[in-house]
Amino acid sequence: MEKKRITIIVGHYGTGKSEFSVNYAINESKEHNRVALIDLDNLNMYFRSREVRELLEKHGIRVIGSQIETPAVDVPTVSAEAYAPLQDESYRLLIDVGGNMQGARPLRLYTEYLTDNYDMYYVLNANRPETQNLEQNLQFINEIEGMSGLKLSGIVNNTHLLKSTSPEDVIRGNKLALEVAEKKGVPIIYNTAISSVVDGLPKDIKGEIFPMELFLRKDWMS
Repeated sequence: MEKKRITIIVGHYGTGKSEFSVNYAINESKEHNRVALIDLDNLNMYFRSREVRELLEKHGIRVIGSQIETPAVDVPTVSAEAYAPLQDESYRLLIDVGGNMQGARPLRLYTEYLTDNYDMYYVLNANRPETQNLEQNLQFINEIEGMSGLKLSGIVNNTHLLKSTSPEDVIRGNKLALEVAEKKGVPIIYNTAISSVVDGLPKDIKGEIFPMELFLRKDWMS
């Protein structure tokens, strides 16, 4: 499936959505000269993609978050700078969205710049209590679509237990992701996995294997 210029990442709190967003942006920077990441997550003060701004900027990635750059204060606003990569088609743009339907509301500000120019990926972690079954995930996706006015393009299976993740975790998550994908009529885009897990995954697993590094978690939290 050909990727669109703009990729929107949604998912429930704690699914690893922002970790995936950081890894995805870095991966995009290997193929494209101009990459931007809009951190639209104004709901959760922890593990946001803009917390690794320095790392991302070393990869040439333009990071856009709050219009008030004060590390000790969490301000629920996004800089007007966000309109630049939305309008400039030379950018590959990634938007990391807040972890509930209220977090998706700001996407409506950018509707006129999205039209058919976006993919919206849902990050699923079958180990999270809120997203462990088909019904929970479908309800959450439908809420996100309703609030944002946008439609889902694909599923990212990000089932993990940080550094304790096993191939079996990813495979089990893939099974649930397949059920969700079938109901929504979209494909599984990626199965994420840390390097120690990649070789243990079956070669015929549905969805591309996407190797991940843990940038947002300190070693003592793993």
